[in-house]
Amino acid sequence: MGNRPDRVAEQIRLELSELIAREVHDPGIGFLTLTRVKVTPDLQAARVYYTSMGDEKTQRETARALTRATPFLRRQIGARIRLRRVPELTFFYDESIAHTDRIEQILQDLKAEAAARPADASDDDDAH
Repeated sequence: MGNRPDRVAEQIRLELSELIAREVHDPGIGFLTLTRVKVTPDLQAARVYYTSMGDEKTQRETARALTRATPFLRRQIGARIRLRRVPELTFFYDESIAHTDRIEQILQDLKAEAAARPADASDDDDAH
C-alpha cells in the first residue's frame, strides 16, 4: 500500500506548489520550484525543499518571504488535507539541484573546450 509519510509529503508538495503559485502574493517569492517534501514518520514536521532562480541576494529574499508565508501556508494545508495535526513546515533551499546544475555547466564547458581544440593536436600528445 505505500508509505503514509511519503504519500502525505507528496500531497503537501502538490498543495504548496499550487498555493505558492496562486495564493501567496509576496513579491519576495520569485520563481521557485518545490523539489521534494520529507515528512517525519509521526507526521509532525515537513521539510520542504525548493530551488529558485536568481543570485544569492534573490535567494535570501525568497527564503525570508517563505518564512513570512509559512503560517498562512500551514493553515491552508490544514484546510486542504485531512490530517489530525498539520505538520510544522520548514523550508530549505535544495543545494543538490544547484550542485547538479553546476556540474552540468562544467561538463558543457569541458565539452566545448574539447571541441574547440584541433583534433590532431590531442593525437600528437598521445603519440609521444
